[in-house]
Amino acid sequence: MTAEALEQQTYLPEQPEQLATVASFLAAHQSRRGTAPEPRYFLAGSQEGDQVEVPEALHMVLLQVVEALKAGHAVTVAPQSSKLTTQQAADLLGVSRPTVVRLIDQGDLPAERIGTRRKVLLRELLEYRDRRRQRQYDAIAATGVDLDAEDDPVAVQEQLRAIRKELADRRRTT
Repeated sequence: MTAEALEQQTYLPEQPEQLATVASFLAAHQSRRGTAPEPRYFLAGSQEGDQVEVPEALHMVLLQVVEALKAGHAVTVAPQSSKLTTQQAADLLGVSRPTVVRLIDQGDLPAERIGTRRKVLLRELLEYRDRRRQRQYDAIAATGVDLDAEDDPVAVQEQLRAIRKELADRRRTT
């Protein structure tokens, strides 16, 4: 593996007609996927019989890259270590480094100490991010109120205050 393979690279869309062909193939393959007992993905080389099986996760990455390039977007591939610093974890979550440290200290985000440094496993960080998103979606759903034109705005406002208070109390106890 070359050093360039481990560096961040940005790919710009080129030859949209070729991307459309690849996207069509991938879409057709994905639509037939339900009928196949076990989906398998291959990359083919220039020689007959020159192919390698690709894991489904890599196939999904390729599909996402092709769709983004087809839409005219640039794609950046940034390899990550499986162990992240607290700053890298903060960047991935979109929060500050002290927030990540606080999450670790509270036990919300598992981490290991290496000397005086904390390292977060990428897998654990992604699981935390998914849990946090689900809590956010649940909170949004819980604060939804059906409104009619005849509803009293003051009563609706009180109902929303009660819901927000309940959610805040629940957050403090968990």
